[in-house]
Amino acid sequence: MRQDDEPGQATGGQGTRPTVLREYALLADGHRGALVGPDGNVVWLCAPGWADPALFSRLVGGRGDYLVTPANPRFVWGGHYEPESLIWVSRWVTTDGIIECRESLLFPGEKHRLVLLRQIRALDREAVVRVRLDPRADFGREPVRETQLVDRHWLALSGNLHLRHSGGEMLGRTSDGPLCGEIRVPAGGRHDLVLEIATHPLDDAPPDPAQLWRTTEHTWREVMPPSAEGPARRDAVFAYVVLRGLTSPGGGMVAAVTTALPERALAGRNYDYRYAWLRDQAFAGRASALIGRYDLLDEAVAFLTERVLADGDQLAPAYTVGGDPVPEQQELSHLEGYPGAPPRIGNWVRTQFQLDVFGEVLHLLGTAARYDRVDADSWRAMELVARTIADRWRQPDAGIWELRPRQWTHSKLMCVAGLRSAAEVATRGRAARWAALADAILADVAAHGHHPSGRWQRAYDDERVDSALLFPAIRGALRPGDPRTEATRRVVLAELESDGYLYRFRPDPRPLGDAEGAFSLCGYAASLAAWQAGDVVEANRWFERNRAACGPPGLFTEEYDVRQRQLRGNLPQAFVHALMLETAVTLGQAVPCPSPGGATTGLPKP
Repeated sequence: MRQDDEPGQATGGQGTRPTVLREYALLADGHRGALVGPDGNVVWLCAPGWADPALFSRLVGGRGDYLVTPANPRFVWGGHYEPESLIWVSRWVTTDGIIECRESLLFPGEKHRLVLLRQIRALDREAVVRVRLDPRADFGREPVRETQLVDRHWLALSGNLHLRHSGGEMLGRTSDGPLCGEIRVPAGGRHDLVLEIATHPLDDAPPDPAQLWRTTEHTWREVMPPSAEGPARRDAVFAYVVLRGLTSPGGGMVAAVTTALPERALAGRNYDYRYAWLRDQAFAGRASALIGRYDLLDEAVAFLTERVLADGDQLAPAYTVGGDPVPEQQELSHLEGYPGAPPRIGNWVRTQFQLDVFGEVLHLLGTAARYDRVDADSWRAMELVARTIADRWRQPDAGIWELRPRQWTHSKLMCVAGLRSAAEVATRGRAARWAALADAILADVAAHGHHPSGRWQRAYDDERVDSALLFPAIRGALRPGDPRTEATRRVVLAELESDGYLYRFRPDPRPLGDAEGAFSLCGYAASLAAWQAGDVVEANRWFERNRAACGPPGLFTEEYDVRQRQLRGNLPQAFVHALMLETAVTLGQAVPCPSPGGATTGLPKP
């Protein structure tokens, strides 16, 4: 039971306190995302786009939010996503009845206008809910103004955003701005609330809620036909749904919806992930193709190709979803932040050289070529990436974990994997050049990154092991049966596993879990590595253990606190969902359905 300090009070006061991350649900339409808490409070929404300032920032200590919650404070919370969609249904069992609230962003979304749909349902008795709409643009700095009721619709401004709220004409305006009040819904009845937010005046007629819901339902059905069977079908398809919701049409995929949620309390490790990491998008494109859905593969190919051709050897690890540079990091000193971390926006990744990204991009483009989904521009991009690898592979880089520049073994081996992937589909001349370069890099790594025990070591000057070293073999950097692959896998599991979860590396002598949480990405890598080694039981054990590291809505974060069984870091983490999907299909836990012609989808051309 949730019984916050007057959790549903429809006032302009402090409202609800933050909850643990595992209880938040995601709404997303490709252009932005929102988080809904267990009490029905939309505590996070950036508008109009992913990395724009938040209109609802209660999650990180701002004033803005949008609460729809039972008037009776004694309730237990639950909820679920409607199949193959990001339509979330909050469910509250109170001492005087059961109430549901169906919620979604209109899908497909528009770049400069968003529509948030909320439908209150009284299942068995009359339902009374409290409502508070408190929009505060620019992370709470901009108050709501010019609020007026026109033809039963509330109109208002906050910052440069225009708002229209329909279905809440019975609400009242408080002295400090929010709309507040109660809504009564008769037993068996429904009541629709529609919030429109745009960068331009909303002069057209208010939309019909029923039509908005039909459009959203229809679009999700169109992008998500039944596409998989098997024990993990539900989770695999939902992982694809999350990736679809986080991908901007014609642009990049954000790494996560949020900023500055702590990976470890009071440790300074809280970052802004509302940008498109090229590595993450490569993961998503590869995974979606395996399940027979090529739209995300095509989006990834287009975005990566455009960025490579624009920036060449100066390719950054991440961009905005529109392809612009990531803003510099800055603190939001006027906010308290989510407990355990001060809020910040922007990211220092903009200045980093990450060699492995070039390998990931080349591997993804090679994979797409096997599906016959690349054009002349993508081949030009592949040539440019290979040339950049040839010029820069000897340089220190920040690596997959974005640390100080060193000669990271994983980074170089991922370039080997990318070159081999591209060489398999290239013309004879290119294939020979790329294969020879891969062999030269591998020889150097074997000379300087090979531990005396027979495994790979973390860096040329660091003999420790690192879970990232599982990926090169998974991606084909080494030939099947190479003894270094199995030797590395065994030491990774022996030194970095705890209770069925895997950590990145040991940052210091403390026990695993004291410095940081387990990395869900690494857990799925362990599953794929075990599968590659022929250990089917071990592969499925790793898969099942790690797919349980989520909350009731089914969302993953980057880290998992094994001891406390809590999610850590920004929510949801796209590349974890991508690798979960890839692992499910690889293990046969989610099997692509046959196409209408009888052939199995998701298989590349020979």
